[in-house]
Amino acid sequence: MNTIKGADSKIIYWHRELPPFDAEPIGEHTVEASSRRVQNTLVHRDELWDRSYEDLMAQARVRLRQELARLGGDYVHVLDEIVDSRRDDITGEAWLHGCFTYMLYRRKPNE
Repeated sequence: MNTIKGADSKIIYWHRELPPFDAEPIGEHTVEASSRRVQNTLVHRDELWDRSYEDLMAQARVRLRQELARLGGDYVHVLDEIVDSRRDDITGEAWLHGCFTYMLYRRKPNE
C-alpha cells in the first residue's frame, strides 16, 4: 500500500502509520476515487468485492500522488476513508467509491 519516491522513501502513510518526525503539516484535504465497474451478480460476490477494493485502493494511491504533486507536499497521511458500493441497474454494473481524508506534509527545511 505504500508508494515509493526515490530509493526507498515512503510518501503515503495510512491511518496509524506516522509520517517522518521532520514533517510539518500544511493542510487537510479530501480526495475521491472509484474502482473499475464489474458485473453486479450474486455469484462470487466476496471475490468481486475484494478485487474491487484492491482496485479502489490502487486508484486512491494514484490520486494521492497526483494531489501530492499538485499541492507541492512531500508526504500524505491518510486519516480516514469512507468506502461505499455503487451500482447502475441499467447496465447491471457495480463499483466501489471511496472518499479519503488526508493531511498533507512538507519536509522541514534544513536548519
